[in-house]
Amino acid sequence: MKSSLLEICYLFGSVTFIVGLKMMGNPKSARRGNLYAAFGMVIAIFGTIFLFEKKDHAGNVDTAFVVPAMVYYLIFGAIALGTVIGWLTAKRVQMTKMPELVSMFNGMGGACAALIGLMEYQHNLDSTGALAAIIAGMVIGTVSFSGSVIAYLKLNGTMNKPIRLPQYNIINTIFMISLVAFGTWMVMMKPDNMAILYALFFAAIVYGILFTIPIGGADMPVVISLLNSFTGLAAAFGGFLYDNKIMLTGGILVGSAGTLLTLVMCKAMNRPLSNVIFGAFGATGATGDREMSGNIKDINVSDTAVLMNYSKKVVIVPGYGLAVAQAQHVIHELEMILEERGVIVKYAIHPVAGRMPGHMNVLLAESNVSYDKLVEMEDINPEFTSTDVVLVVGANDVVNPAAHNDPASPIYGMPILDVENAAHIIVNKRSMNAGYAGIENELFFNPKTNMLFGDAKTVLTKLVAELKAL
Repeated sequence: MKSSLLEICYLFGSVTFIVGLKMMGNPKSARRGNLYAAFGMVIAIFGTIFLFEKKDHAGNVDTAFVVPAMVYYLIFGAIALGTVIGWLTAKRVQMTKMPELVSMFNGMGGACAALIGLMEYQHNLDSTGALAAIIAGMVIGTVSFSGSVIAYLKLNGTMNKPIRLPQYNIINTIFMISLVAFGTWMVMMKPDNMAILYALFFAAIVYGILFTIPIGGADMPVVISLLNSFTGLAAAFGGFLYDNKIMLTGGILVGSAGTLLTLVMCKAMNRPLSNVIFGAFGATGATGDREMSGNIKDINVSDTAVLMNYSKKVVIVPGYGLAVAQAQHVIHELEMILEERGVIVKYAIHPVAGRMPGHMNVLLAESNVSYDKLVEMEDINPEFTSTDVVLVVGANDVVNPAAHNDPASPIYGMPILDVENAAHIIVNKRSMNAGYAGIENELFFNPKTNMLFGDAKTVLTKLVAELKAL
């Protein structure tokens, strides 16, 4: 009876995972989808705690098996501690730090998969299949953990400069092949020696570090997504090991979704995944061979207000600088004032704006910007020719014409927002510093471009006040 109820719990959890993931594809239903999936996980966890029955090799329930009370105390203590830490961390994190949080949480998932391997190895030496799942899950989970820690440090600014040794790609490739060969040898030979297992574990930690360290900062969102797929794959191997349907379903969903997201981001940058991993985009700060020509022109808040007030159509391009300044509420107020005066206002959203896909969507949704006003790159690009004013707030690389014009540029070929086609371009930045990719932006030297320097929130607040005064 308990086994049947547990299977129903697992089925319910798997269905909520799939439904929740589907709902996350739409901003309006994403929050509910997340809650549905979380509820399914809660059902699966408590079902496992209270309904699990130990069975012998013949499949019969071991009625003599009793879980000690101390085990329940430890389980619920760990759940309570993890819930408190996770809840407080998620509630307090700033929107600008969300990618770092995702990276760290993902790393914790990889660490769990690695611990499963360390704990279960000696209990499954008689089964080649189980041992293969243990070794694969441990290695992949460990790589995901150590790689995610490095990704967190890079995104957090602690590790700013990529480290590239001579022939780094060859070193990494040899290390990866050696790691796979080591793991395969352990599955085939089944050494009953934990020291060898720990050697494999630490080798996987080293490879995760070597794999992530040379990658440039601008590519870290892609790497986080890839590491996320690794964690899902490691969890799926745990599902194979325990014959646990919910772990298997969840791991496959995370692994496949992470892989697809990685490919989508690579497509958005028009670069193959191999180029992201081995190219270290954004690591050198190279600007290409083209020399910038033209002058930088400033504009003040008053002139900007007048220009926008008498426009028919304004497109706002939000970027990471908007998130850093926490100016999403002010920009929504700007949007509403312009619309009250008959101006059409839209937001142009690049697939990799911010630090991860959906970053800008979530940020603007926080200030109650209508989802209908968020327009994807493919749909908004044809509209720039009919746009009177483009206001670029904190975005840089995603509007850089060098992606079209300069074959020597590291971002050449990357699809961008064609803001240079608008009648007037206003760029709000703190300074003339290079963007996340570390390259100069040709847009700033365009005769149609005016620079509105200053903190985004401060500048937009003044702009709103000027518009109200007109």
